[in-house]
Amino acid sequence: MAVLNKIRQRSIFLIIIIALALFSFIIGDIFQNLGSSSGNEATIATVNGVDIERDDFMAKVENIQRQSRGSLTNTQAMNRVWDNELRAKVMQSQYDALGISVERDYMRDLLKQNLTSFEEFKNEAGLFDEDKLNEFIANLKAIAPETTTLGGTPINYKSWTDFEQNVAISGVQQTYFNLVKAGITGTLTEGELDFQLENDKVDLKYVQIPYASIPDSLVQVKSSEIKAYMKRFPKQYEVEASRDLVYVEFKEEASLADEQAIQDNLKALIEDREEFNESAKANETVIGFKNTKDNAAFVNANSAQKFNDTYVFRSAFSSDQADNITALKTGEIYGPYKDNGFYKLTKMVSKKGISDSTKVRHILIPFVGGARAEPTVTKTDAEAKATADSIYNILRRNRSKFKSLLSLSSDKVSNEKEGVIEFAYTDGFAPEFKAYSFENPKGSLGVVRTDFGYHVIEILDQGKPQDAFKVATIAQEIEPSVETIDEVFKNKSKFEIAVADADFETVAKDNNYDVRNVSSVKALDENIPGIGAQRAIVRWAFEDGVKEGDFKSFSTTTGGFVVVKLTGVNAKGLMSVQNGSVSALPEIQKEKKAAMIKERISASTLEDIANAEGQTVKSAAAVNMKNPTLSGAGREPLVIGTAFGLAEGETSKLIEGNTGVYVVQVTKVTPAIQLTSYQVAANRVGQAKENAVNTQLYNALKDAAEIEDNRAVFY
Repeated sequence: MAVLNKIRQRSIFLIIIIALALFSFIIGDIFQNLGSSSGNEATIATVNGVDIERDDFMAKVENIQRQSRGSLTNTQAMNRVWDNELRAKVMQSQYDALGISVERDYMRDLLKQNLTSFEEFKNEAGLFDEDKLNEFIANLKAIAPETTTLGGTPINYKSWTDFEQNVAISGVQQTYFNLVKAGITGTLTEGELDFQLENDKVDLKYVQIPYASIPDSLVQVKSSEIKAYMKRFPKQYEVEASRDLVYVEFKEEASLADEQAIQDNLKALIEDREEFNESAKANETVIGFKNTKDNAAFVNANSAQKFNDTYVFRSAFSSDQADNITALKTGEIYGPYKDNGFYKLTKMVSKKGISDSTKVRHILIPFVGGARAEPTVTKTDAEAKATADSIYNILRRNRSKFKSLLSLSSDKVSNEKEGVIEFAYTDGFAPEFKAYSFENPKGSLGVVRTDFGYHVIEILDQGKPQDAFKVATIAQEIEPSVETIDEVFKNKSKFEIAVADADFETVAKDNNYDVRNVSSVKALDENIPGIGAQRAIVRWAFEDGVKEGDFKSFSTTTGGFVVVKLTGVNAKGLMSVQNGSVSALPEIQKEKKAAMIKERISASTLEDIANAEGQTVKSAAAVNMKNPTLSGAGREPLVIGTAFGLAEGETSKLIEGNTGVYVVQVTKVTPAIQLTSYQVAANRVGQAKENAVNTQLYNALKDAAEIEDNRAVFY
């Protein structure tokens, strides 16, 4: 609050700064637009020759953000819409190529499948009646844009047409997937092979010389070897265009002096004080927190957090402060104390015992305009209260009639449980409903108004009483002062000036600033490690004309600034040797270790090799190729595949496996039994292929699609 007051004092200065900034932004945007010659201003992307229009795409992004109520950033919402739009365009190109569409008869079948359970569309015999569906749709269209209900949910003509469109899309997709699956089968030959892979068995003995037996320090790998390895397996090392950055952060954090000032300000609120009243030209006594009779008004006037007029249990307080607060006597004050980014003063208002849970039953009578009131509700507030009072009078005389009166209640959830609700004191409920349920004794009956309507409540049972506390807490956020903010800005500006003529890292080190490195930032990334969502930094790093060595300062979303330097411009293609070495280096070392092991082995029998290498001869029984796992060594498909190529009693040559060099000897071969028919196995293979369609088909189509993605231009 002190900061806000100081900012207000500088309002004229701030207005001038903001005006200049806006003018600069507008002029810069005009020149940027004038210099733009891109032909994709109206197109977010093109998928298989079909454009995704910018305006429609952006409207969907805004809608997703609105629905998320702030839980999604702009980039997250954009990516969600992109996934939906990309899938729709990729799949639609397939539907168009095959001429798949939903005609009237098929659409009616789809609607019947989706709506069979709705009572609105059933006839006297309880069967789906298409005439009732037609009548419902006609009525919806006639009253548009007004709403009616379907299955208890409000619906209008637009939402109905959206529903029909989704049903149609689902129907077309199902038809397409069924067509693909119809062309997939498991042949008898495949079935026989699958059966043999699982049931051909060998017993074997083996020796493993682990790669780990040779220290990595004895294996030298050159950069050229890493690069050559990456070229051998380009798919594993292909990357998108990316940028490497370094940055120094200048946080706007409260100094020790700022924190002390906040504490002093809180302490000054405790006792009464004399202040000069300019209008009265006289001193007057200002009542302090200790002596105020209106705790709510005092807290709301001096705190960043509003007064909470409810009782809370000990668990509501932080573990560090719970003992100090719960030990207070009525009227006593504790603090200032630090808690979760605030300094606080807490005053004990009152204490009482409250049950930790309650069991009630209620009848809800809604009124027009009430929260979640159905469109069919017609009672005014006064009429709803009169109805609730009538029910109360009936129940006061005879509570056994409660169940028979539930038909008047609009709470469908609790009605299914005879109007009963059980909840804990800490659960979120309408404050008035919660207060009545916990602050009255078991057996109480009353009428309570909430935003949902009038509730006739009967308290059936209550849990174990616990100590509960009503406190008044003044909280002031720990935030930097204007002087501290000015100092941060000065330091940031000095750093910018210094790095213009000197090395970024050297200047940072001389000033004891931490330098953070960020690698492989992609064009559509949003988060920068350490500072969170910073889309502006990513956009700058990919702008035309920004080159390696350039730097710029940005405001952060958490408060403060960062000065960012572009240290690397990585083109699309193979990743750098440095980044690729993370996975390539161990594989190259394995290859070199395998060569070293093979070169030193001269023995030919398992026993001699084991003795020479300090290993033991191990055994594995009933090994099969469908699950190529070697007991005591793990998954080794090449080793087991080699074993199946040997005759009984034959010993292999040296084999380079996943974890070491192996020699195997087959001790027993057990062929799979011959079946009269392999149809069951063939069916199993076919089913596995069909299941793969559901998970792999879209990804395969997406990989094969021609996609021109321009999102980075707009976001």
